[in-house]
Amino acid sequence: MKQTKNVAELQSVAKSIRRQIIEMTGAAKSGHPGGSLSAVEIVVALYFDVMKHDPANPEWPDRDRFILSKGHGAPVLYAAMAQCGYAPMDQLNTLRKLGSPYQGHPDRRFLPSLEASTGSLGQGLSLALGMGAAARLDGAGWRTYVVLGDGECQEGQIWEAAMFGAFYKLDNVCAIVDYNKIQLDGFVKDIMDLEPFADKWRSFGCNAIEVDGHDIAALQKAFADAAAAKGVPTVLVAHTVKGKGVSFMENNPKYHGVAPTPQEMELALKELQ
Repeated sequence: MKQTKNVAELQSVAKSIRRQIIEMTGAAKSGHPGGSLSAVEIVVALYFDVMKHDPANPEWPDRDRFILSKGHGAPVLYAAMAQCGYAPMDQLNTLRKLGSPYQGHPDRRFLPSLEASTGSLGQGLSLALGMGAAARLDGAGWRTYVVLGDGECQEGQIWEAAMFGAFYKLDNVCAIVDYNKIQLDGFVKDIMDLEPFADKWRSFGCNAIEVDGHDIAALQKAFADAAAAKGVPTVLVAHTVKGKGVSFMENNPKYHGVAPTPQEMELALKELQ
């Protein structure tokens, strides 16, 4: 696909995707708006600039792969895929309805252009590294990107996977942690603190880059640096704000898994005009 690289254009796409997240979760009366909103710039940078992919040919063998490990953030992925042309735009507001391509978590049975069905937290990094290992064995040049949640990184499988990636020098894999610092039950630091987070990744043999996860230009540079790193997988520790873009949702644990009411939808959409 023709990719958009201008920061202002990408910011415009990000704003439209934020509006779609509010509309989708509001229509469903359920879902996870907070962690969808926090990942918007990450997903926009990947789908509209960084990744090689072709919506007209979803099975293109040389495409880059994307996995949303934090599958509850599906609305941001669905909105991006619809804007790219992988999925129907006019069905976004069927989120979480029976038979919809837009299930509550990404499901390849309903949306075949997904790379993986996800939502069982902790597994996405292993999937991504398995794909990276397969590309290495095939001598293929495509890359795999995986977005993790910060609460998800409290799970042991994440760190087993990190050891695997470092040991096998899978430099064709880039993980991005949506580090919004809030999980289902509250603030990450109060439940099981991850700090020193970037240093933990480094100690497991990964190339860790800290970045403002809402700064598209900074993300573009970080993804370029990740692609240039040889012999080591890269993890972007992306500092983000839960509920970014909607004042009453920002840094508010309530909106991890609570959809906006009709009145809140109206307020949020006004803010996102």
